[in-house]
Formats: sequence, C-alpha cells, structure tokens
Amino acid sequence: MQITGGRGGKARHDGLAACRSARCTAACHQLDLPVLYAAMGIQAAVFENSLTDASEAAALQHGPWTCKRLLSRGLAASERFLHQAGFEQGPWLSVAFGAGITAWFALPTPIWWAAFLGIALAFIATGSASFSARQTYPYLLRGTTAVVLIMAGGLSVAWVRSELVGAAPIERPISGVFEGRLLGIEPQPARGRDRLLLAMRDPTTDSGRAIKIRVNRARDGSHLRLQTGDVIRFQGRLMPPAPPMLPGAYNFARTAWFSGIAATGSVLGPVLHVERGRPAGRLAELRQKLTDHVRSRIGESASGLAAAFVTGDRGGIVAVDDQAMRDSGLAHLLSISGLHVSALVGAVYLLVLRLAALFPWLALRVRLPVLAAGGGALAGIGYTLISGAEVPTVRSCVGALLVLIALALGREPLSLRMLAVAAFCVMMLWPEAVMGPSFQMSFGAVLALVAISGAAPVRRFMAPRDEALIIRALRSLVLLLVTGIVIDLALMPIGLFHFHRAGVYGALANVVAIPLTTFIVMPLLAGALLLDLVGAGTPLWWLAAHAIEALLALAHTFASLPGAVNLLPATGNGAFLVFILGGLWLGLWSGRVRWLGLPPALGGAFLLAMSPSADILVPGDGRQVGVVEEGGQRLFLLRNSDGGFVRDNLMEFTGMEAEPLSLARWPNARCNQDFCTFTIVREGRNWRLLLSRGRDTVPERALAAACERSDIVIADRWLPRSCRPRWFKADRRSLKQSGGLAIHLGEQRIDTVAQTQGEHGWWVRRPDALDRPRRP
Repeated sequence: MQITGGRGGKARHDGLAACRSARCTAACHQLDLPVLYAAMGIQAAVFENSLTDASEAAALQHGPWTCKRLLSRGLAASERFLHQAGFEQGPWLSVAFGAGITAWFALPTPIWWAAFLGIALAFIATGSASFSARQTYPYLLRGTTAVVLIMAGGLSVAWVRSELVGAAPIERPISGVFEGRLLGIEPQPARGRDRLLLAMRDPTTDSGRAIKIRVNRARDGSHLRLQTGDVIRFQGRLMPPAPPMLPGAYNFARTAWFSGIAATGSVLGPVLHVERGRPAGRLAELRQKLTDHVRSRIGESASGLAAAFVTGDRGGIVAVDDQAMRDSGLAHLLSISGLHVSALVGAVYLLVLRLAALFPWLALRVRLPVLAAGGGALAGIGYTLISGAEVPTVRSCVGALLVLIALALGREPLSLRMLAVAAFCVMMLWPEAVMGPSFQMSFGAVLALVAISGAAPVRRFMAPRDEALIIRALRSLVLLLVTGIVIDLALMPIGLFHFHRAGVYGALANVVAIPLTTFIVMPLLAGALLLDLVGAGTPLWWLAAHAIEALLALAHTFASLPGAVNLLPATGNGAFLVFILGGLWLGLWSGRVRWLGLPPALGGAFLLAMSPSADILVPGDGRQVGVVEEGGQRLFLLRNSDGGFVRDNLMEFTGMEAEPLSLARWPNARCNQDFCTFTIVREGRNWRLLLSRGRDTVPERALAAACERSDIVIADRWLPRSCRPRWFKADRRSLKQSGGLAIHLGEQRIDTVAQTQGEHGWWVRRPDALDRPRRP
C-alpha cells in the first residue's frame, strides 16, 4: 500500500490508522464503512484507491466479523447499564462485602478460604493488566474488580474476627465443683432462674486455659446477693455449646464461638462466696438497677415489656406473651432496635431544635440542625449503652447517627447509601451477624421501606396537594398500611426460613401497635422515669401499665385469629439465596430494571413454601427419632414425651402444630422395650426401619438377623459390625461424628450437621466414621 506525501497523504495515513483502530466500534454500532470514513473526513474513493494490497483489504473487511464474534452483546449491554447506573452501584459494594462473609461461613476448610482469596487476587491482577478490557469495558471491569476485591475483604474480615474472638469449646462434658469470677448476671424471673456469666480455668485440660462459661441458676429463695466481680464456688455440670440439633437448625455453638463462650451448663447446688469483688462495669450495674426500678413501679403483667422497652431486658416476659408477640408479627417491638432508637433520637432532635430556636442569640450564631443532631446523637449513644449495647441496638444506633449526619449536612436522611454504609459498619464489627435473622430482617425491613418511599408512584401519591387535613391523614394511613404489607411480605420468607413460622396479620397489627408504642408507651415510660426523680411518676406509671396491657391484648387478639400463623418445615439454602438475591435486586435498583428481580424473588419464595420436610429426623444423640407421615400431616416420635426441648424442636423443624404421636401407633409398627420396627412407603417403595429404644443387652446373632432384614437401622447405642442393613446404619459412634441427620427417602439423600460445619472452630473435626448409604 502506498501513501502519498504531503498534508493529504498524512491525512489519509492517519485516517486509515484511525479506521483500523475503530473497526470494533464500527461493528458494535452497526455502521457501514463509507459512513465511518465520512465521519473521519476521509473520502471513500481515496481510501479505496489506497488499498492496493488485496490481502490487506480482505483482512480489513474481515475485522468487523471477528469483533462481533469476540464482543458479546451481553457484555455490551452490561457496560451500558453500569454507565447509566451511576451512584446506584454503591450499595452493591456492601452486598459484595456480605457475600464474602457468607462465603467464609459456607466454604468448609482454610484451604478453600485461601483459594478464594488467591482466585480473587488473580482476577484483580488480570483485570488490571488487561489494557484492551480497560478500553472496551471500563465500567464493567471496574465494577467486577471492585466487587471481587470487596468480597475478598469480607471473607478476610470474617476469618480474622473468628481467629481473634473465637473460644474453643471444652473437650467433653464434666461435672464437679467449679470456681470462677462473675462477669455478668442476667435475671430471668419469667423462667424462675438467673443466667450467670463467669471467667474460670478450663477443667478439662492440663494447661488450664482461661475460658468464659454461661450457667443457669434456679431461683430457690436464697438471700445470697451476687454482683459482678465476685468469686463464687458452685457444684454444677458443664458441657460444650450445643451444635445444631439437625441440619439447618439453630447453631448455638457458632453463636457461643463468636461470643467467647467455651461451655454452658447449670448450677446443681448452692452458690458460695469465695471473695467479694468490685463490680466489673458501672453501666451493667446501672442497667440492672434501672430494670429493677421499672419492674417495681409497674404492674406484674406489664413489667416484662416495660423493662424490655427501657433497658432491653427480656427476662421478665412470660412465655405466653412472648409467643403471642411473635405470632402477631410484633416481636420486633421487644428488641431495642430501629423503632426504639429512632423514636428517642427523633424526639430529642426535635426537642433540642425547638428549644434552641427560642433563643435568638443562639439561633443566629449556631446552626441549629447541627446542635440538634448532636443532642440526638448523645441520646442515642447513651440509650445504646444503657440497654446493653446488643448488636441490633448498635446497628440501629449507627443508622440513626448516619441519619443525623445527613440532616446536619442538609442531605436526604433516608437513602440506600445511608443503609449501605450502616450495613457495612455493622459487618466490619460483627461479620457473624450476617448469618443471623436479626441482621437480615432489620436491614430487609429498612430496604423495603426505602424502596417503597422512593418509588415514583408513591412519590406521586404523597405529593403535596391543596386538600383537607382529613384527606392527608387518610393518605398517610393508606401509605402506612401498604408499607406494612410490603415489609411483611419481604420479611415473611426470612422468618419462615429461620424460625419455620411467621405471622400473617403483622401489617394490620403494626398499624396500631407502632403508633401505640412510639407515641404513647415510650413517652409515658420516659416521663415516668423523669418524674420519679422528684417522686411524682406514679400517674404516668399507671397509664403506661394500661397502655402496655392494651398492646398485649392486641397481640393476643391477632395471634388467636384463624390462620394467624404460617408454618414451614426446614428447607435448604438454595431457595433462600434465590429469594435474597431477587429481593436485593428489587430494592437496590430503580426504574424498570428493578423488576428483573421479581421473578427470582417470587420463585425463591415459592420454592421455600413448596419444600417438603425430611422423612426421618434424628438428633445428634440418637435418643429421639421423628418420623413424618406421608404428606407432612403428622409427626411420630420414637419415645413418648409430653414436652421438652427436643420434642419442641422436632415440631418446629417439621412445621407442625399438632401434638406428635407415639411411633407405636404407626400402622403395622411392632415395638417392645428394646426396638421398634415398621415400614415407610415413599414413591412406591417400602422402606423397613429398625429403631433402638433401650440399652439392654441383645444377642448379637439376633440383632444381625434383624439388621439384615432392614433398610435403615438407627440406635443411640453402639452397634456391632455384624449389624449390616441394606441401605444405612446410624449408631452412637457414627452419630457422634455426623451430628443430627435429616433423611429424605424419596431422593435417597441423607443430610448431616457435619456437612454444614466444615472445619470452623466451633465444630470439632473428627474422623468420618459415618456409615455410608449403600446402593439400594
């Protein structure tokens, strides 16, 4: 190819080079070459004459087809979408941080954690070194790099916190006489006990490492007064924190690990003072005195809720009232969180703002919103400290402080970015909170609230109009009801996943309960405490007691309505993750694109609702076995039990309220004092089960013959190797390694607790001695 000299030749040379570098752009925008050349100031005829080399011309014409093959339409669409998204991308960084934390809990071993970090760093390095990708997809590359980096940071934060605060459990259960220093006392008068937190030496190891334990002490009328800092001696029983009873059940061992608790147990005898000590914390002492004062000043029926509102102490709430609050959708009122902190901070903010405006000298020299925000911040921090500084309270306080900062700066107080910053701060301090229902439901509710308030139809509905006051009030009431329904719909799958039950009428109950609590109960309690300083709080205590009783009556009314509670058996994590991702997409984007999250949100909720229960449930000790009737209508238990922790958990896990029946009443079941044998029919196949009930010696030959005729054998005793069922055997030894079991006969699948724990510190790794299911 020949390029003539001079200004015209240089222009043609530059134009040809620009054309070659822009071939991909021409293909992407579907422009023909003459139009592109004309746009660059090059005449098509001049360009055609310059192409004397036929092979080079063919290569140039082939370029757009190569570019079309390399450049995906999906990548181009993603690039345009991120370019238009702007600041809406910011909250997704907090989502990525939470995803990294979740990955640490989900991945089983440190090798996986290190591999995750290595892959993330390799991806970031590759993306940073790819010049062509930075030129072609700058937004997409920058966004994916930031997400991967933040995910790696989330996993690292969870790993580091586990190493710093995790407390290894004691090696084995132990009974004896123990001595320790009292760190905290949590009175639970509704349960007739006190919960003690002590520091002591590990009695199961030679090193005698320092550990923290939690024991329950029954209230026996003793006049011994304990206070934090005392050294006490007691006879009791200690055991490692309990792992999940069944796969997917509540994991107290994980909670205890991040709380630094190495053992739990109970006090079996009198407590003796060894040494009087100074109180460990003035705030804890002040909180307890305030709790006792509230309980002494208000009626017995309302004292539990009153203490919960003031100091966050829920130990005085009767179990019946607690369950009614849950079933009516009002349980969030019992935990000092967003509603309580925001009500207090908002009241103090408005009070300081109005009072300061009465002084012209102050109003002319100080920005009153800044002054009011400072007063609200001090009130919120003080309330958080007095109430025990639990994670939900701290989370709410952080959110309230961010709102105050926004108000002081004249910015929008309630926004997705504020919510994302608050979530990021909480996850940095307490990454384990991501796995709990409190974090998920709190931020889920606020996310639904922000999404609803920011939607264009809602803004048009609530726009200022020249209308009567009653019409504006009705409009606000409609918005409150709609918001409550949306929040309930958003939180119901989360509640069903974690607790296997959720209230149906929560939106209606909250329309009355939230104003009652915010504008009547809490101001009356605060006023009564202030007037008690001069001994004049009795009238307000009387009014507060009646207001709380009205709240309890409301809870019991809605909880007793037909169909007030939805029950759901335990399900897998997949459907729940699909729902969460769909909900986040719905809440964090704006415009039409947000509706792309509706199908996965509805699909995840549908899969959660349609998930069947396991056919056989075996807790970790093997003493109790639950068998679910086909269709999930009834639960049968191996051992008769009128109550107890295991029975209640099995009922909750299967999503049933009907009283369980004895397995001896199963059709064609044959039971004696040692064993039960019966047949389960699933999907046209008969499964014969043999379950152990006693500990008496059984002839090995007879046991081996019975095992040979059975498909599944489950026992809380040790079984000899000669016991070989056709499909699966679980005895005392194998259950110790695997933990609880959930057996799905239709899918021929066995889920174990061990599969969900990996090598995290709260689960002691042992050799896998679980008998594998045989091929049927």
